[in-house]
Amino acid sequence: MSSRLLQNFKGGRAIVVTRRGGWESTLETTLAKLGVSTEYPEIIDGRAQIDVASLQADRDILFVDGDLESAVAIEVNPASRLPPVPVIGLVGVEAPSRLKALVNLGATSFLRKPVHGGAVYTSLFMGINQFLLRAEMNDRLQDLEERRRGRRAVIRAVILLIQQGLDEEGAYSQLRRESMRARQNMELYCEEFLSKRAKPPDTSGRTTGITLQGGNKQAI
Repeated sequence: MSSRLLQNFKGGRAIVVTRRGGWESTLETTLAKLGVSTEYPEIIDGRAQIDVASLQADRDILFVDGDLESAVAIEVNPASRLPPVPVIGLVGVEAPSRLKALVNLGATSFLRKPVHGGAVYTSLFMGINQFLLRAEMNDRLQDLEERRRGRRAVIRAVILLIQQGLDEEGAYSQLRRESMRARQNMELYCEEFLSKRAKPPDTSGRTTGITLQGGNKQAI
């Protein structure tokens, strides 16, 4: 199933990390025509003052000037290699080290400086949609990995039912019916199925007796 690409960016917020020099006015004007507002975080001691916790992936786009060394500190997901919001690299000097820094930030698109208005939409389109596609792909991979781990529980549950007298097909069918009745996926249901049967029996209130000489019993 192909994902739907985002083409309308109205309501977005561009956070542009750069030192103001006049060239950015073209970027700001073009973004405004696309319905995207622009903010310039203050840079103190070489670090952009960004409230990372407040960033929203469905609204914010981070433009990072590659000519500013280590101006942005954001955490990249180790599995997907994605930042919390789409990142578009602003490229001036095409030094490999600066391009690498932008890639390590999770940039999914680039825009050359000085910015030309005609290039902004393409860069925005690519940056946001590549971010969304990679995030969706990572979610699918994580789901598949969880299901792969859960298959162990399914196999163990089937074996348990076989030991109780069912054949393989009957055991699997029973688990599938019960998981559907419980409105759970098969893997999760089997994990809970095994967990319940792994609990020790409740012996509270029960007594056993040892017969003593004379026929009397002593409770233990």
